[in-house]
Amino acid sequence: MSLADQIYINNYKYMLKHGFWTEDENLRWSDGEKVKTLNCFGIVNRYNLQEEFPILTLKKTNFFMAVDEILWIWQKKSNRIKDLGNHTWDQLADNKGSIGKAYGYQLGIKHKYPEGEFDQVDKLLYDLKNNPYSRRMYANMYNFADLYESQIYPCAYSLTLSVTNGKVNAILNQRSQEMLYSNNWNVCQYGVLLMMFSYSCGYELGEMLHVISSAIIYDRHLPILDAVIRSNEYEAPDVTVQKGIDFYEYKKKSFSIDNYRYNEIDVKAEQPIRMHP
Repeated sequence: MSLADQIYINNYKYMLKHGFWTEDENLRWSDGEKVKTLNCFGIVNRYNLQEEFPILTLKKTNFFMAVDEILWIWQKKSNRIKDLGNHTWDQLADNKGSIGKAYGYQLGIKHKYPEGEFDQVDKLLYDLKNNPYSRRMYANMYNFADLYESQIYPCAYSLTLSVTNGKVNAILNQRSQEMLYSNNWNVCQYGVLLMMFSYSCGYELGEMLHVISSAIIYDRHLPILDAVIRSNEYEAPDVTVQKGIDFYEYKKKSFSIDNYRYNEIDVKAEQPIRMHP
């Protein structure tokens, strides 16, 4: 069993025991029925990327689609869906093909610092190279002034980096996360991002702490999750990345995943429809 599998199973059991059911008036299933949501406050997980890459084997996580999206947000700093190599964000785009002033847009805004003018990503890279023991290595995509021009309120909204003993560690904060589809997707993405920051700046990998304020499960997803956590478990695959290149030179082909065994479970499930913004 991979560590990611064990954490996922433990999270699911914890949510069933400690979560509470709510109804959101703005959420409906396609047949018009109200959506019931199991909501659990304060899920915190720790992953050591030196031990293994945190991808599920209980079910498949599309590793390269996850890589593509994290490059779109953190490297391209884009809010245009045409810059993304898949269609996962199409439904959130406006008539101009933009998700508004969200995610990558926020990371690309330049700010003045004592050392010069940087966007948030470049400031992290600067500090990793020049101020490695700074306690101010932080990026935030939740800008209240721009929320009205965003198609979505950022879910994974902040990242804090810390260097200890030659390793880069990270804390990922999320306001909300849906467990069936999004949980391991985000874990893999930010595991990849930690690899990029670490290796492009000459460090080793450390730990990633993942903090979820509201972890949620939709009522019609429960049977699928029950099947997922009871499926076969495999060892974590080998995930490697090209070293010795600049942060902005990483591409999907810079990464490889080998010996990835997973269960062929049909996890296609209906997603709720939001009736109002």
